[in-house]
Amino acid sequence: MKERPHSGTPFADAGTVARPADDDRFMREALDEGRRAAEHGDVPIGAAIVRAGEVVARAGNRREVDADPTAHAELIAIREAARALGRWRLEDCALYVTVEPCAMCAGAAVLARIALVVFGAPDEKAGAVRSAAELLDATWMNHRPRWRFYPLLRDEVERLLGEFFATQRKARSDAD
Repeated sequence: MKERPHSGTPFADAGTVARPADDDRFMREALDEGRRAAEHGDVPIGAAIVRAGEVVARAGNRREVDADPTAHAELIAIREAARALGRWRLEDCALYVTVEPCAMCAGAAVLARIALVVFGAPDEKAGAVRSAAELLDATWMNHRPRWRFYPLLRDEVERLLGEFFATQRKARSDAD
C-alpha cells in the first residue's frame, strides 16, 4: 500500500462523522458481517455504514449466495443505508469495510457522497483507495471522500481471509 496522506474534501462537518476513537467498534461490526459471509461460502468481507455514531446499515459479501457479481458488502450496505435514511446522498455517513474497496465499491462510495471510508486491510491486487488505484483521491472525481486505514484489526482481517481461502483450496483438492 502506498503511503500518502489523502486529499479528500469533507462533505460533512468533521464533528458529525465517525471519529478515529470509534474505529475499533465499527470495524468490529464490519468484521462480524465478514464472518457471516464466510458461513454461506462468500469471501469474508463485511461493511457497516455509520451515521451520528450509530450503525444504519451493515452487510457481508453475497456474491456466491445471490449469484450476483456486484453483491459486494459495500454496495449492499450503501443500498441499505440509502433505503433506511430515505435518500441516496450519504454525505453524513462513514463506510467501514474490512478490506480496501475495489474500484466498483470505491466508485459507489463517491457516487453516494459517503463522507469517510475506513478500511482494515489493504488489497494489493484490487484495492482502489491506496493500493492498485487511488480513486478516492482522483482529482477528476466530482466528490472525494476522506479515508483512513485502520491497521489495528489488520491481522484479524487477514487471518479470516487466509483461513477462508485455505478452506476453499482444500475443498477443491478434496473434490479432485
